[in-house]
Amino acid sequence: MAAHLRVMDALTAGCALTYNLGTGRGVSVKEILDSVERVTGRPVPHTLGPRRAGDPAALFADASKIKADLGWKARYTRLDDTVRTAYDWLKDHPPY
Repeated sequence: MAAHLRVMDALTAGCALTYNLGTGRGVSVKEILDSVERVTGRPVPHTLGPRRAGDPAALFADASKIKADLGWKARYTRLDDTVRTAYDWLKDHPPY
């Protein structure tokens, strides 16, 4: 949320800003599933399968532009911390 607020503060009339937000470290879907299970204490139903045609080998966000422009860097760099903050928010703000 801090990044979004910094960008909103930096906006001026007619201005459009685009930034990637992340830690610069990619994680696999399996790592995310494992983290969600650790943090929530609940199993995540899933089915393992082969990579689909066209799926990239890796994806990650390069946040160097927002760091240079607005001084922002990721507050949470460990996956479990990121998942925990999202899970805590969802517990406080149940889906619709």
